[in-house]
Amino acid sequence: MQDGKQPRSVRVVLLALMIAMMLAMLDNMIIGTAMPTIVGELGGLEHLSWVVTSYTLATAASTPIWGKLGDLYGRKGVFLSSIVLFLIGSVLSGMAQDMGQLIAFRAVQGLGAGGLMVGVMAIIGDLIPPRERGKYQGMMAGVMALAMIGGPLVGGTITDHWGWRWTFYINLPLGAVALVAISAVLHLPKKRSEARIDYLGAALLTVGITAIVLVTTWGGTEYAWTSAVIMELIGIGVAALVGFVFWQTRAAEPILPLHIFRSLNFTLMSVIGFIVGFVMFGATLFLPLYQQSVQGASATNSGLLLLPMLGAMLVTSMVAGRVTTQTGRYKVFPLLGGALLVVGLYLLSLMDTETSRLTSGVYMAVVGLGMGCLMQITMLVAQNSVEMKDMGVASSSTTLFRTLGSSFGVAIMGALFNHRVQDVMAERAGALGSQVTEQSAQLDAVSLAKLPEAAREAYQHAVSAGTHGAFLLGAAVAVVALIAAVFVKEVPLKGAGPQKGDAGAAEARAQVSEAV
Repeated sequence: MQDGKQPRSVRVVLLALMIAMMLAMLDNMIIGTAMPTIVGELGGLEHLSWVVTSYTLATAASTPIWGKLGDLYGRKGVFLSSIVLFLIGSVLSGMAQDMGQLIAFRAVQGLGAGGLMVGVMAIIGDLIPPRERGKYQGMMAGVMALAMIGGPLVGGTITDHWGWRWTFYINLPLGAVALVAISAVLHLPKKRSEARIDYLGAALLTVGITAIVLVTTWGGTEYAWTSAVIMELIGIGVAALVGFVFWQTRAAEPILPLHIFRSLNFTLMSVIGFIVGFVMFGATLFLPLYQQSVQGASATNSGLLLLPMLGAMLVTSMVAGRVTTQTGRYKVFPLLGGALLVVGLYLLSLMDTETSRLTSGVYMAVVGLGMGCLMQITMLVAQNSVEMKDMGVASSSTTLFRTLGSSFGVAIMGALFNHRVQDVMAERAGALGSQVTEQSAQLDAVSLAKLPEAAREAYQHAVSAGTHGAFLLGAAVAVVALIAAVFVKEVPLKGAGPQKGDAGAAEARAQVSEAV
């Protein structure tokens, strides 16, 4: 009887985990569309970027710590704590009375979000053997696609009809469902480690990650890349990370045990994950901008414009998961994904002012196919490369590298894009062109419509040139992922094999289904 019930309870837990994952992914997508309204009510336009930056910083810095806490003290309690903290941050953000409060409360929310993604990945790693885990890749890819497509639409609708504060309050019912389901159904063994938390390691890593994210966020926008502030941040970041690595070799219970990097596959997955983050968030930033500025698409439907890429990513991820589960073989997917990513990004770099939406959609689909081959396989192989006791650390490290990759991607591709747009505007529209892009190289639809015809055409050519440079850089970076994939070793996945699939899967689940 237990065997019949267990899959159902696992499915309930997985649904709750997907809701928690959506909370973390959906938040920034929803908030982005509400920003103009928030600034209109609270003021503080000069601090607007910090609403996003504080959340990103807190998420990135707390990610490794949540993973280690789960390994030490048990994942269920730590994961539930991260959901509660995220919901507290959501309530406080919705009640904010000025921009300073909102920034502080968004940091609280970000601290919780850091544990959501890690907790989801690590609990799935505990519940389901790697051999069976591929089946569930499509669910995670679907949540990601839904967040990217639906986030802007939901955010705009909520802001227009209920007010911007409900973009935060909407997290409460979803979070409550996740909390109740996980509390009632998820049964993992209790853990209580006598080891002390590595506070020095946590502090050094937090300082290092914070410095990196600030450099990539401020460089070329708030401060020049060669400014004293950026140079100081780089120095602080390098010193903190060097000190962190040194200390991890001596700490009794390191936050990020360096021995996991002895596995070649784990190291390669970290590299590939970084590049996927670099490329993916760069693409989702510049594709809607190109289609709105050059192809005349509506900003309201900016999420829908990414459907070819996200749809292809979803389908490919599901296929890759099924094939991996049935055959136990996976090396073909990093190889194929790396190659498709390089080709797709190169094709996107060919877009100009004459490119049709159909053509750009086909190019996006190629990129989506590549990302679908890589997105979940990187986590699967990384988790398969470590012992169960390091599952949280492996999940948090892979998530962290992807997060850092996105920060670098947005910063570096953004700097290249802005520089190219300003150069082309100066060439084609002279002093007027320089004046138009003096404040920002990314104009919204209203600002674009106010431009004289000549300046508008110049801007369309400038955006084409900017996206060409950004995607060409992305293609060059994606080559590194392809090279890394060549060296991946196809280590057999832990868990059920073809002959003993059902028995092996049931046994693996039974090991983690004892009452809390």
